[in-house]
Amino acid sequence: MSEFVLVAGVRLGAWAWDEVAVELRAAGHGVHPLTLSGVAERRGKPAGQQTHVRDVVEEVERLDLRDVVLVGHSYAGIPVGQAAERIGERLGRVVFVDASVPAHGRSFLWGWDSAGAEASIAANDGFWPTPGPDHFAGQGLTDEQIARIVSGSTPHPGATLTEPAVLTGSMGDLPATYVKCLLDDPEPSEDVVELLRSDRWDLVELDTGHWPMFSRPRELAAILHRSATRT
Repeated sequence: MSEFVLVAGVRLGAWAWDEVAVELRAAGHGVHPLTLSGVAERRGKPAGQQTHVRDVVEEVERLDLRDVVLVGHSYAGIPVGQAAERIGERLGRVVFVDASVPAHGRSFLWGWDSAGAEASIAANDGFWPTPGPDHFAGQGLTDEQIARIVSGSTPHPGATLTEPAVLTGSMGDLPATYVKCLLDDPEPSEDVVELLRSDRWDLVELDTGHWPMFSRPRELAAILHRSATRT
């Protein structure tokens, strides 16, 4: 069985994976949900993007994990992708869950019309503030699930979103699965489409929105299990 390190996107901590973790443990896997510096119970810790990369690498090394499946949701694909390159032979697979994928020299906000996000970060002491319930509409979530996300979210350290990724190779060389959540956008972004040309990458579609760990935890866990056993 594999060792899963699960990392959620902006504003979310390890708690976001509670239901997925139950399913993966029942399947016999080791499961290690990780809260990145500066959010949730680690709120207040200074953090840039490379801090988050180190968070992931240090967790793998601290626990001396092998056959590791790194899972990054949304923003977390940026630090998780970089960490996947850095943990070497410990890596079994990396899974991007409706996630951004790092490219050397580019930030999470690269390619966005990001002026609004950057202004919001500047106006909130360097943190990206939490959104209201309307932000989660149309994503296959119940009112109860939305309330849970909103109540559990904390402002996200802005430097992690504006600093560039640092890579030494191509993401296409890593064994990877990309999980595309169809309610968010039915097609992967152009950079992901290009990476999917690699014979080391595969695409899985999930008919739900951008937060499948809440809307479809059992289905997401099944996808993660299958990704770990893919040869």
